[in-house]
Amino acid sequence: MAISRGALDALTARGAERGVDLAPGLALVEQRLRTTIAADLPILDQAGRHLMDAGGKRFRPILVLLAGLLGGARVTDDALVDAAVVVELVHLSTLYHDDVIDGADVRRGAPTAHVKWSNTVAILTGDFLLARASQLSAQLGVEVTRVMAATIADLCQGQIREVQGSRIAGQHGLPPVEADRGHYLDVIDEKTASLIASSCRLGGLLAGLPREGVETLSAYGRHLGRSFQLADDVLDIASQETESGKEPGTDLREGVRTMPVLYALEADGLDSELARLLDDPTEQQVDAALDLLRAHPALELARNDARLEAAKAKRALRVFGDGHHPQPVVDGLVWLADYAGNRVG
Repeated sequence: MAISRGALDALTARGAERGVDLAPGLALVEQRLRTTIAADLPILDQAGRHLMDAGGKRFRPILVLLAGLLGGARVTDDALVDAAVVVELVHLSTLYHDDVIDGADVRRGAPTAHVKWSNTVAILTGDFLLARASQLSAQLGVEVTRVMAATIADLCQGQIREVQGSRIAGQHGLPPVEADRGHYLDVIDEKTASLIASSCRLGGLLAGLPREGVETLSAYGRHLGRSFQLADDVLDIASQETESGKEPGTDLREGVRTMPVLYALEADGLDSELARLLDDPTEQQVDAALDLLRAHPALELARNDARLEAAKAKRALRVFGDGHHPQPVVDGLVWLADYAGNRVG
């Protein structure tokens, strides 16, 4: 899931102008991330800092801080900062694992950990970051630990579910399943939206919001995550280069059927030219499939889905427009939803 650095800089600058300064909290998050991932074993310490040193947008920590502010917490509160560190560590751990699974060579402009060292080092570094996240969440209480354990389970299930619905399920010894729209939504709920929803949930929970408010924030995060992932999948087809720097058609090459592809196959049938092109495609066939999809009405249907999820995220925030919650914080969360929906054009 991609959000530009410039967009987050604009959000934080806009918030600071209206009295919502996230900078002190984000500075503490950065400091605590580095102390939390420190390891006695030099190679593990170096590998753990590899993606940290390559940069990052800290989108999920920003959501924790905003949700906490909505409940009246301060961005420098220890519990809120620690929760932001927890979600970022979980996110970072998935990047190490995903790069091994995808065989990616570059992440954030640097060689991936499995290229720089090996698959073993990359996998164990991801596991180490998960362990550090678990240690920190345990200090925040049983409820935080429960939320994050369920989220990590969702992330793992989502990855397996995606592979099961892809062309290469058999190569992994997995029983294949039909990749339809319901399957796709389950995948993005687990792989992307779950951690974004949990980031919002933890901020509200630790700020002492009532249960209804915590659930509303979680619903906001889930819709926001869906919108971002739907937009990513549209851009993987529509753009010459995606925001993450990936070459377009990545999902097509990996045999993963995203929403635009599913809409197109529903319309054209499984015996269509598109279906033929996507059956173990060559680079030339991927290019031809991209040309077909870019001209297909399915792309606009998927764009509308991304916009609809963004609208649902904004709708969830209406309960906080009662004058009892800081309006600049609500506006910041609305801005993120607008950004997510507008990315598809």
